[in-house]
Amino acid sequence: MAWLGVAYLAALAAMFVTSLWGQNDFTGEIERVWTLDNFRDLVSIDVYKTITLRTVGIAVLVTLVDAAVAFPIALYMAKVASPAVQRALVIAVLMPLWASYLVKTYAWRGLLASNGLIAWIAQPFGLDTPGYGLAATIITLSYLWLPYMILPVYAGLERLPNSLLEASADLGATGVRTLRTVVLPMVFPAFVAGSIFTFSLTLGDFIAVKLVGGTNQMLGNVVYDNVGAANNLPFAAAVATIPVVLVLVYLSAVRRTGALESL
Repeated sequence: MAWLGVAYLAALAAMFVTSLWGQNDFTGEIERVWTLDNFRDLVSIDVYKTITLRTVGIAVLVTLVDAAVAFPIALYMAKVASPAVQRALVIAVLMPLWASYLVKTYAWRGLLASNGLIAWIAQPFGLDTPGYGLAATIITLSYLWLPYMILPVYAGLERLPNSLLEASADLGATGVRTLRTVVLPMVFPAFVAGSIFTFSLTLGDFIAVKLVGGTNQMLGNVVYDNVGAANNLPFAAAVATIPVVLVLVYLSAVRRTGALESL
């Protein structure tokens, strides 16, 4: 663990140092001269501010969608299903993690196509597939990261004593009020743990939006383009610092709520 920590921190330090270098516009060579020009471009050029806001918005929406979908599934697994069904559902949740990321993304690309399965099912009802765009990106990423939300919430609900639910019912609380005043506050740290995965993984993703996002871009795409076609490593490093800072800010905010300490 110590070696992994050293390697990770060293890579982040190298990235941050590179972001403070410049690049010769004519030769394309990196100039190891300290400058803040890359960060000035990020702040002053509107397209990068738009991409940053879009990336954060998608990350938040994916987290909310996964939380809404994961809770009833995890609740059924932890408090309703029999032990045999519970084991089967845990395996079913884990199985998508065994498949390749690209395979799952290409599968959703096929489903969301104009002649895909979703369009075939929706057309008799006068509906249509969302096609490729922001909606397709949110759907695909929500599917990809859903197990990372289900498993922590399931673990949190499994630790919740049934006696608390019974006591709430004995005191006259309805099922909805028990969920709102007993279950959700107790499971909030588990939601926080799952959101760390869904939020941070979405911030750094670039493949899903490349395949199903249409013409939209996220921060990961800007990094990829500047590492590849543009070959501007200093600017790519500067862009890559944005998700890192956002995750650190999010972790700091979460830590202040005390949710991590109660996991």
